[in-house]
Amino acid sequence: LTATAMAPAVAEQLRESFATGRTRPAAWREAQLRGVLRMATEMEAQICGALRADLAKPVTESYVHEISLVKSSCKFALKNLKKWMKPKKVPAGVLTFPSTARIAAEPLGVVLVISAWNYPFLLSMDPVVGAIAAGNAVVLKPSEVAPATSSLLAELLPRFVDSSCIKVVEGGVSETSELLEQKWDKIFYTGNGKVGRIVLSLAAKHLTPVALELGGKCPVVVDSNVDLHVAAKRIAAGKWGCNNGQACVSPDFIITTKSLAPKLLESLEKVLQKFYGHDPLQSPDLSRIVNSNHFKRLRILMGEEKVKDKIVFGGQSDEAQLKIAPTLLMDVPLDSAIMKEEIFGPLLPIITVDKIHESFALINSMTKPLAAYLFTKDSTLKDQFENGISAGATIINDTSIHLTNPHLPFGGVGESGMGAYHGTFSFDAFSHKKAILARFFIGEVKARYPPYTPAKLSIVKGVLKGNLASMIQAILGFPRGGA
Repeated sequence: LTATAMAPAVAEQLRESFATGRTRPAAWREAQLRGVLRMATEMEAQICGALRADLAKPVTESYVHEISLVKSSCKFALKNLKKWMKPKKVPAGVLTFPSTARIAAEPLGVVLVISAWNYPFLLSMDPVVGAIAAGNAVVLKPSEVAPATSSLLAELLPRFVDSSCIKVVEGGVSETSELLEQKWDKIFYTGNGKVGRIVLSLAAKHLTPVALELGGKCPVVVDSNVDLHVAAKRIAAGKWGCNNGQACVSPDFIITTKSLAPKLLESLEKVLQKFYGHDPLQSPDLSRIVNSNHFKRLRILMGEEKVKDKIVFGGQSDEAQLKIAPTLLMDVPLDSAIMKEEIFGPLLPIITVDKIHESFALINSMTKPLAAYLFTKDSTLKDQFENGISAGATIINDTSIHLTNPHLPFGGVGESGMGAYHGTFSFDAFSHKKAILARFFIGEVKARYPPYTPAKLSIVKGVLKGNLASMIQAILGFPRGGA
């Protein structure tokens, strides 16, 4: 099928499958979740191979950051699915007495998941796990920028799940555009804000709800009272140990005091040399840049006239390997491109201030980030940071690890995204919480019906105020007469 014919055909097939009710029973959902879990377990070597082909991603990162997290999501959903699906009883209220009230989670229907290239297995399958758990039919559109993983998912997923209700559609911009022209019951997009705006505008044509998992410039504030060696290791792990900086939660820049900056720089240099050696371009533990376009973009950022002399560590690159070494820059101008756009790579500027509290105004002058990091032992500063900085998440004394906790929502705010997932939040993201109120044919309150009279209004006012006498009158059918 051509892209133009393929998208409507896939959407229609899934809508027909969903209409049969096939995806609603817990047994179906559990079977699909177990299938995804089996795929992640049995095909580990193939998945690692695809990630190596797409990003030169080390096996450790492939397993820890992608495969293990998908497996954890499946296990968590399987453990909690019955509880999530069970209608929740809520108070019925005086005005509807006698009655029962509950909230039931029902599947939205047929949903579209558009994933990103930087964690192409995790960011494809994690939302799909949530959509399956909630009882939906799903179309997954993997990123064409990670072609090996996209191809592998298209090959593997139908072998492990119900392909009449869960489909993979490969392709580039034209296929994605055609998919976005269709009516979906939810669109879940992971990527950048530019495409996020396009997704949102096309979804508006059908009033389709959208979850946008975007990014932004995630700041790291380093106070002077911390263990610098530990802080440097955790910053390095969150920056270069997460796909060489190509991660939405990757530290984007550091803010510290002028007096601490030389010591922090020294600690970071020691840690990076320990992690990746004296020639990091040859390190098997450092992912490559995804393609030549992104490589050139990063070279332009670090080569800008007012930035290139700010490099204090690293800066080496090899276009043949598409590798750029971990690079530290000191006090780059705030109006430079590297401080205006999300870096999404191995470059890490360090901005210095006189007093650590000055970091707040700088962060708040930018768009709201997906994550904000603070290293400190000062409980007052910690509280001020939590309350004064709006971000998708706040992490104290580490970076990036919050996304491993299924009890925490993962998502952005403002330009870093809308909507959240992981754990129960994934189930909620793909569910409609339906209100159900059931009454009985007794307990008629005559005061609610016309013709209205002062006596009826008096009783209604009393009931609304919680007056016991008025409630009794209403239940007993006062005032007498009428309907």
